[in-house]
Amino acid sequence: MSFRPLMFAVPATAVFSLVAAAGLAWMSPAAALDSGSDDPLEMAQATPPAAPPPAAGGQERRERAAFNPKAFCLDRVAHRAGARAYLKVRLELKPEQMTTWNAFAKAADDADVKETTRCNALPTDMKERPNFVDRLGREEDFMKARIERIEAVKPTLLAFYNTLSPEQKVVLDRPRGMMGREGHHHGGPR
Repeated sequence: MSFRPLMFAVPATAVFSLVAAAGLAWMSPAAALDSGSDDPLEMAQATPPAAPPPAAGGQERRERAAFNPKAFCLDRVAHRAGARAYLKVRLELKPEQMTTWNAFAKAADDADVKETTRCNALPTDMKERPNFVDRLGREEDFMKARIERIEAVKPTLLAFYNTLSPEQKVVLDRPRGMMGREGHHHGGPR
């Protein structure tokens, strides 16, 4: 694979468009202020907005954005489904491997349906942090659901894994980050 410098790979009209867009982007903040003055020096000397007053008790407290457990949970389900689609393509499966892949994919899809039902029962907005006992209970529920998912998918995954060539196993064995995404490390495929 050869790499060409960007200037040779981009047509001249595209370069002109990029330069024009950069010029407009540079001018946009001044136009957006719409202070009635076109003097950049006057705009630069404008008084910045005042900082919000500290919270009661004299201690500064940051407002936390509301957390949406339902959306977070559904995102994990979607990432797992995407990771399976990626692996199916990346592994370049042979026709004789498709039967075990399909059994694994069905077990994983069934587990996703259960997980989606569990996710939909979660609250959509949590403005206050739950207390210690509530957090412990949620963590326990999450771990039980994860073990249930592993137990449901493991037999079909092992059967599928046993059909893979050594080259395919290298792809599947590569460490993955949170939610099935590959970790970003130097030197390896992304």
